[in-house]
Amino acid sequence: MLDRAGIAARIPHQGSMCLLDAVLDWDDARITCRATSHADPANPLRADGRLGAANGIEYAAQAMAVHGALLAGDDGTPRQGYLTSVRGVTLHVARLDDLADELRVAAERLSGDANHILYQFSVSHAGRCLLEGRAAVVLDATVLSQEQP
Repeated sequence: MLDRAGIAARIPHQGSMCLLDAVLDWDDARITCRATSHADPANPLRADGRLGAANGIEYAAQAMAVHGALLAGDDGTPRQGYLTSVRGVTLHVARLDDLADELRVAAERLSGDANHILYQFSVSHAGRCLLEGRAAVVLDATVLSQEQP
């Protein structure tokens, strides 16, 4: 539905830091994306020649960012989001770079309001879940500082 250039036009991550290749499906509550950058030796998240599974959280965060931008529509300017916490993360593998085929990155909006959103996410490969968890996103950090007493 949306290619890499369309994704890059909607999120702040550019060049090799735009990790997703395509949006496969989305609606008001969820998004599913495809990625192959995990197998790229030049992936900017690699350390010591490998891409650890915890980096899948960044893939999921980018899917959440694309989801927010798609929900904002063509008329709205997407608001910059900040990942404020990640909870209940389970890593089912140690690394991602040793997987040859594409990754599926899924995120589902569980709850939220105008500034705070809770997503559930997963990254899978060939039908096998590689990692999963929940992430809290704040859309406008300046609002946080105004909420604090």
